[in-house]
Amino acid sequence: MTRRTWFLSASALAALHAADSDLIPVKAKRKPADEWKIFPTRSIRQLSGFQPGAKKVATGKFGGRLDRRSGLRPGFFRVVQRKDRWWLVDPEGNLYIKAGVAAVGPGSSANNRAALKAKYGTAEKWAEATARLLHENGFTGTGAWTSIDLFASIPERVVYTPIWNFMSSFGKQKKLTFQQPGHMGYPGDCIPVFHPEFESFCDEFARQLAAAKDDPWLLGHFSDNELPAPANLLDKALQLDTSNPALAPTAEYAKKWLAAQNGSLNDQTREAFREHVFDRYFQITTAAIRKHDPNHLCLGSRLNGPALKSPGVLRAAGRYLDAVAMNVYGVWTPDAEMLELWRKETGKPFLVTEFYAKGADSGYANTTGAGWLVETQKDRALFYQNFLLGMLESKLCVGWDWFKYMDNDPEDLATDPSNRDSNKGIVSIRYEPYRELLAGMGEFNREIYPLTDYFEKG
Repeated sequence: MTRRTWFLSASALAALHAADSDLIPVKAKRKPADEWKIFPTRSIRQLSGFQPGAKKVATGKFGGRLDRRSGLRPGFFRVVQRKDRWWLVDPEGNLYIKAGVAAVGPGSSANNRAALKAKYGTAEKWAEATARLLHENGFTGTGAWTSIDLFASIPERVVYTPIWNFMSSFGKQKKLTFQQPGHMGYPGDCIPVFHPEFESFCDEFARQLAAAKDDPWLLGHFSDNELPAPANLLDKALQLDTSNPALAPTAEYAKKWLAAQNGSLNDQTREAFREHVFDRYFQITTAAIRKHDPNHLCLGSRLNGPALKSPGVLRAAGRYLDAVAMNVYGVWTPDAEMLELWRKETGKPFLVTEFYAKGADSGYANTTGAGWLVETQKDRALFYQNFLLGMLESKLCVGWDWFKYMDNDPEDLATDPSNRDSNKGIVSIRYEPYRELLAGMGEFNREIYPLTDYFEKG
């Protein structure tokens, strides 16, 4: 079947069943005010000839498969291509696919703190229980914004991937950043990569990475989160206020760059400039990271939105990163054209570092966040399986992080505007697991390696 984002009206469902009777109809929508649409959905039980539980694959302490060695010397996480499939390699030298959850932390709201004290007593006891919860449901890693220090001293370690915020920290220093839903904003959507102080800032900023350079549980580094990459970035840069000394370098550089292109402002030069901006960003940040931590993977700035469709941004990412972090929203079933664009332009594997669905049965208003809204926790699990089947089938995806560990607390007004009143978590704000969701996630996670074998034979 061609991979595409499916949605059908109820009247078309009967016709769908006639052609694809193995697919499960799941109702979903993007926003509460939208109409429900039906998305045909696969689970692992819909795969012809695949029997969940029929094949057992033993795994090592990091989660890599013991039956498939990479042939590389053990040490730290790396990436490797075997035939037409990309893999991570764990520190024991085993081929590995990461199944993770982002923002795994005890929560900072008053409700979170009270519930933690009542249920666990201490944050350290919470960390031990949470590591068990993750492992019991087939998760082997955590994503951005995780409470790394709490997990560092417990017996049952979990793979982790810190986020450092090179650009947003520099932008804040220059009084250029402002909060937008889900990420930092910049004047004119222009990141100040041409500021004369950015490169030295990154080198100094990256010194802190050296503290964990010998930790095998560290998978790799996210340099930032969701940097803006609009198609008209060049136009915006040309319009920046040159009287602001923090903005002037970008505006002046854009003018000189355009003049060198014979002054022709068109779609070709716009895309070339967008590529040039991200090339400089990735070149500077990865050089700083590798100088102070030569052992771990560079995963980039967690591309999202327009960047995922930009050949120039994708090419720039592929030139410098080991694997490309992608935050993917608005996609129910991975689209073949999108995946081919990523393969062609980056030449590298990718990790999906944000995706999720919210359940209407949770009691939340679910007005915030970019993820899908579905009816039930079971439907959230079906989305997880359907989405990741497409990703594993692509042979390009080497891991993922569900966003996120805990639901948004509607009473916590100090948080990011995109993280309020929504059922994003695998646990509630009082640390109660969503059992139906986790059952479906665990069912899939335990079959990751048999599924890769299934798709390699297909």
